[in-house]
This record gives sequence, C-alpha cells and structure tokens, in this order.
Amino acid sequence: MTRCAVIGGGAWGTALADLLARNGHAVTLWAYESAVVESINSAHVNPDFLPGIPLHSALTATASLDSAVKEADLITFVAPSHVLREICRSASASLRTGAVIVVATKGIERGTLALMTDVVRAEIPAARVVALSGPSFAAEVASHQPTAVVAASEDDIAAARVQRAFSSDAFRVYTHTDVTGVEIAGALKNVIAVATGIAEGLGLGYNPRAALITRGLAEMTRLGIALGASPLTFAGLAGMGDLVLTCTGALSRNRSVGVEVGKGAALADVLAGRHTVAEGVVTTQSANALALRERVDMPIVAAVHGILFEGRPVRGAITDLMTRELRPEQDE
Repeated sequence: MTRCAVIGGGAWGTALADLLARNGHAVTLWAYESAVVESINSAHVNPDFLPGIPLHSALTATASLDSAVKEADLITFVAPSHVLREICRSASASLRTGAVIVVATKGIERGTLALMTDVVRAEIPAARVVALSGPSFAAEVASHQPTAVVAASEDDIAAARVQRAFSSDAFRVYTHTDVTGVEIAGALKNVIAVATGIAEGLGLGYNPRAALITRGLAEMTRLGIALGASPLTFAGLAGMGDLVLTCTGALSRNRSVGVEVGKGAALADVLAGRHTVAEGVVTTQSANALALRERVDMPIVAAVHGILFEGRPVRGAITDLMTRELRPEQDE
C-alpha cells in the first residue's frame, strides 16, 4: 500500500483518486471546492464533476493542501494548467523527500511556454517527475472501462512505480521515456479536437474530420521533433490514441467547445456556460506562440487561434486551409 495524494478534484483527478483507492492505496484527494470535499467524504460521490458515479469508500477528501501532501509518497497533480505552478509552489514545502510526482495535467503554460513537467521541476527542483497521459475519459475510467495510458519519465524506477500503483484489470499503464513527446501530444491533441469540433459545428462530415485528425497529427509531430521528441511517440497511446479519442468522443470537452464555436457562438459565451476547463482553449494560445518561436509550420493550430482569438471567420479559415500551397504529404 502506498500513501497517495491527488491534487485537483475535477473529473480526472477524482477518477484517478478513485482508481488508486480501488487498487488498495491510502488516498487523499485535495479539492478547491468545499462542496466537493464534503460530498466525497459524506456520500462518496462528486456530483459537480462525476455525477452518478459512486466512489470508493476508502477515498477521503480535504481542502487543506498541506494535509493532503505531507505524508504522501506518490503525489498526482491534476490541476488546470493555468494554476499548476501556483499549486506546486504552495505544496513544495510540505512534500516528503523522495516522493514521486505524477503530472496528469495536459497543457503548455501560457507566457513561459513550459511543459507541465517543467513547471513542476521549476517549483519542486528535487522532484522525481512522471507524466501520465493517454486516451482516457474520466467518466469511463471511473466506470471501470478498459483503458490504456503511458507513464513517461527519465527516471525508470519512478515510472515503474507509477505503473504498478495505477495499473489494474481495467487500467493498463505502459512506461515510456520520451517525456517531451508524451507531453506535447497530450497538450496539442486538445487544440486539434477544438478544430474538429468547429468543423462539426459547421455541419461538415467525416472527410474533413479525418483530414484534420491526420494533418493535426503531422503538426503535433513536427513540433515535437523540433523540441527533441521521438516521432514514434506520436504513433502511440499519448499521440494517435489520445488524438482520436478527443477528436471523436462525445465526452470531449474540447471538441464540444469547438462545436459551439462552429455553430456561431462567441468563445466567451461558450466558456461562461461551462463548469469544467477545456484545456484546448488555453493551449491554442501557447501552441501558436511555441510554433512561432520554433519556426514550425502548424496551419491548423494557427487557424484555430485565428478563429478563437483574432475574430477570423470560421468558414474562411477552413477555406484557407484547403487552398494553401500544394505540397508533399510527408515532410522532407
């Protein structure tokens, strides 16, 4: 049994905390929302983020970050990307020496353009960091649907420890060493999901969806290679696996944001009506800036950025993508 803390009481954090508890570990979930803490402790449910799904009776929740992390040997951060640095900074003084840090947040920090594992290392310099990513809707994990993900780290022992802690008969974890590739894939697939949602909102069919997914994968791979990642990573669970799920699944928050924008809704109105975070919106800004910095051609990312933040007409953006200069499919 391992003492575990999960930091973030949203759908994904709750699902991972429940999984660890079902695996026999002692788990404390930290949530920002006091109502979530109360509901988990008293009724073993999280009606705000995972409605209708019973949670393991041994799972406990707290609103005290210090209490959650101070005795934990395995700490999983699942906070939204825009607050991850602040939460890591607040937690750092209470962490046990040698604790393994799992980063389940997907994104690229706005402004610094740092990956999530880099944010954690900057705030917790001695951390043994593992990125957890792959095709995994929270509600399906909490409902014990078969799922496969990867645990990526330069520390083989830490990755293997995370693999053992999370793996069950319904949740399979593979180890991986390409942290940059796994993180870039996990972040960028959300932007491509917004793009496929926009196309769906416009009433377009399966042909454009397939094109966006495939060419989106090419863009993700180009950026990953520029940052030192292996191209093979993008053909795996964290790349193609997560991309297909997020672009096609009805449970995808990022795809659903794109659908509403494609139907003509203003982004501010779409986000105002949501209780959960769609990371693809923030990541669109960061990914576009990172592509410009690295001089990597990412026309789909640029088109989504234009639609969401520059007032670009949706149909015009699609037309521009289709009428770009003709070129070979494979990068030379």
